[in-house]
Amino acid sequence: MSFFRSRWVHPPEHAQEAEPTALPAGFRAAGVAAGLKADGLDVGLLVSDEPDTVSATRFTTNARLGAPGIVSKASATDRLRVVVANSGGSNTGDGERGIETARATQQVAAELLEVEPAQVGVASTGVIGTALPREKLLAGVRQAAEALGPDSGALSEAIVTTDRSPKRACLDVSLPSGAGTVRLSGQAKGAGMISPRFATMFCFVQTDAQLDQATLDLLTGVCVKRSFDRISVDGQLSTSDTVFALANAASGVRVEAETQDELALGEAMDALMRQLALEIVSDGEGAARVGRVVVRGGADDVERVARAVADSPLVKTALHGGDPNFGRIVQAAGAAFAGNGYGDTFPVDLDIEGRPVISGGVAVELDGDDWKALEQAVTQPEVQYELTVPGEGGETEVFFSDLSHDYVTLNADYTS
Repeated sequence: MSFFRSRWVHPPEHAQEAEPTALPAGFRAAGVAAGLKADGLDVGLLVSDEPDTVSATRFTTNARLGAPGIVSKASATDRLRVVVANSGGSNTGDGERGIETARATQQVAAELLEVEPAQVGVASTGVIGTALPREKLLAGVRQAAEALGPDSGALSEAIVTTDRSPKRACLDVSLPSGAGTVRLSGQAKGAGMISPRFATMFCFVQTDAQLDQATLDLLTGVCVKRSFDRISVDGQLSTSDTVFALANAASGVRVEAETQDELALGEAMDALMRQLALEIVSDGEGAARVGRVVVRGGADDVERVARAVADSPLVKTALHGGDPNFGRIVQAAGAAFAGNGYGDTFPVDLDIEGRPVISGGVAVELDGDDWKALEQAVTQPEVQYELTVPGEGGETEVFFSDLSHDYVTLNADYTS
């Protein structure tokens, strides 16, 4: 099956799928079992062998930032060459000891790979508020450095927590100038504690294109805003969300700023990250369906309305049950306008899978066949809701997962 499984992602024709675990030229990766988790791989390493590698980063906006985020933000975020990532512990809430663990990780990786400590980004995921076993982690870094190779499979497995499976892809991008082909790859993780704003969960992106750092940063920012910033599993903003994008020029193909080549690479990066984001939503700890809510209306209103709908447990449980209970959707939208004086006259339109169900705040009468068609539509793997609320000039989207019995069970027992 193609990586691009969602109807809401449109891969450009100039991007061809390669082996999902392949890496661009000049990159190596590894994943090992260091004992941070009860079983499975838990320490991953990504390395660019090219000295002139440039990078771009995005981090969580949660005020309770984990130690890896604190240390990485203070590093050379425009010229990273190494990423060390682990599951089995988030290294959040451990005070100065946690900071020292993150810095020790940088130091060991730098010595092994002959880079500056400031060129090492670190990322950790797992339970918050427990000590991350430093010596096990550092031993894992040493082991991973010995296992580096041109494949991201073990890396993508080492960063998963409650994910059902790794999330990864690789694309070969043909540039319209005829300059050649560049490779683009990405690995992501996430299934719960997902509601980023100007950040991601974990997403590592690599390309062997030659880019100016400013160009890479621009493309990364635009693509993050259209992908990871548009998703919610449970409305929870993680302490550890991180994106690292690296471009190492190993292909010898330069992508100039403000050209058709930049646009082509950006379109491929957008499709890659957008599908990775949707993989996270569809993996949402027991999720069976993905919803997309599109909201049009006042520019200052559409974002909070979309998130009110996407994060509503009533909307999410209806999505899980395949229940066309559209009253829950307009209730959530109306709650976002509480105190604005609309009352019983709140003028909202709602379409579900292209079928009008609310017009001007009034339910549309559906005959038996229309209702059956609606019931069938909301049992599909992807369900789209389109809302029009008062005002003009704004439009946004949020992708969200349903809320299942499995989600409650998993999170009720997460640390026990």
